[in-house]
Amino acid sequence: MKDKNGEPQSVDQAVWFCLKAQSKREHIAAEGLRKQFSIVCFAPRLRSRKLTTRGAVWFVEAMFPGYFFAQFDYATRGRAVEHAPGVRGLVQFGDRLATIDAATIDGLRRRMEANEIVTIDPEIKVGQEVQIAHGPLQGLEVLVTQLLPASERVRVLLEFLGRSIQMEVSKTTLIQRRLPSLS
Repeated sequence: MKDKNGEPQSVDQAVWFCLKAQSKREHIAAEGLRKQFSIVCFAPRLRSRKLTTRGAVWFVEAMFPGYFFAQFDYATRGRAVEHAPGVRGLVQFGDRLATIDAATIDGLRRRMEANEIVTIDPEIKVGQEVQIAHGPLQGLEVLVTQLLPASERVRVLLEFLGRSIQMEVSKTTLIQRRLPSLS
């Protein structure tokens, strides 16, 4: 919030603010605020498997690319936070600083694992089309026909050279097919 002179008005207590960060450095900026100013920060990240030329690889990315959250008293810490390494400023809507309800942050935090990370590893289901991520059949699309629970393996149906072949593969070699984009 700003007064009539354009200066931010003070906020009397610690409030959760949304901060802009340098791209792909949200967690680093948050850690800097924690260490340098003892400010409570929250920079949630997503961990997921993606298909690359090397096969399925785990990636960790910001849940909100370019943004993270910090709880502080704007009147006493606002200027220091805005000029901290990795911070590009506070999110504003016109004259109003973007604040987040503490209950919203708490709800997100309850769903986090260690280090503010959520792992997205969707369960493979019978009837689902998946892609083999590595090995000699890398890139081939197969249909899951049976889950073999004790061995972390699945039975798949492979259409190859005009024939349907059933085979067992490890769940870790499969990646879910991406849906085509609408753009």
